[in-house]
Amino acid sequence: MTGAGAPDREHGGAGGRAGGRAVGRAVGRVGTSFSGFGPDLVALYEGLAADNGRAYWQAHRRVYEEQVRGPLEALAADLAPVFGEVKVFRPNRDVRFSPDKRPYQEHAAMVVSAAAGTALYFQVSAEELLVAAGLYAPTPDQLQRFRRAVDAGPPAAELDRVVAGAEQEAGLRLSAGDPLKTAPRGYPRDHPRIDLLRLRSLTVGRSWEPARWWQTSAVRDRVVAAWTAAGPLNAWCDRHVGPPDHPRERAADRGGRRGR
Repeated sequence: MTGAGAPDREHGGAGGRAGGRAVGRAVGRVGTSFSGFGPDLVALYEGLAADNGRAYWQAHRRVYEEQVRGPLEALAADLAPVFGEVKVFRPNRDVRFSPDKRPYQEHAAMVVSAAAGTALYFQVSAEELLVAAGLYAPTPDQLQRFRRAVDAGPPAAELDRVVAGAEQEAGLRLSAGDPLKTAPRGYPRDHPRIDLLRLRSLTVGRSWEPARWWQTSAVRDRVVAAWTAAGPLNAWCDRHVGPPDHPRERAADRGGRRGR
């Protein structure tokens, strides 16, 4: 993600159901394999930011595998019984259609995703440990349904309660992201819910700066708390927005087209 509520564009968003369950709705028991990230994680990614090339990566590949990738996979395995299948992203960037040709990701990430468009997301880098959830980069038809729900009144009031609950339970805050500069087409500028109507995504998130607890199982506890608290938001999106009419037409796949 970029910011405390939006999944990283390159990693895309994710869905509201995984393996037949609603994303963010606990159904099992959390595992205990994860014991923390390695002490050199921050230094690894600080170095990669300064020298994002094959020579640096190969020289530090073992640090990545033992102190980042291994723990991240253990964390994913611990969370899967509760939240569904967790995808751990590869460290290599897809640069085929990007002007940014850096070959390696400068963070490690994982996501629980599904066809409906909502997600549970985790990312760790030299700067922050980030958790987030919600509907990121929706398709035009999803965005229209979201705005109709907000305009309808009662769903917007329900959304207010859901967002407030996520903040109260886990400190998750609604992300403004990159909103429209004015009201979307068909809605008045003085609409009582104009702040929601201008959103291009509906996500909540929270981040923490590097700390010693990153090297402990406290990371898992915070992810569980955040993803659980975000469950009602993903459920709201399932009910009021639903999956895209054309799944392959996601905004993220089109480079996050603006101006809708």
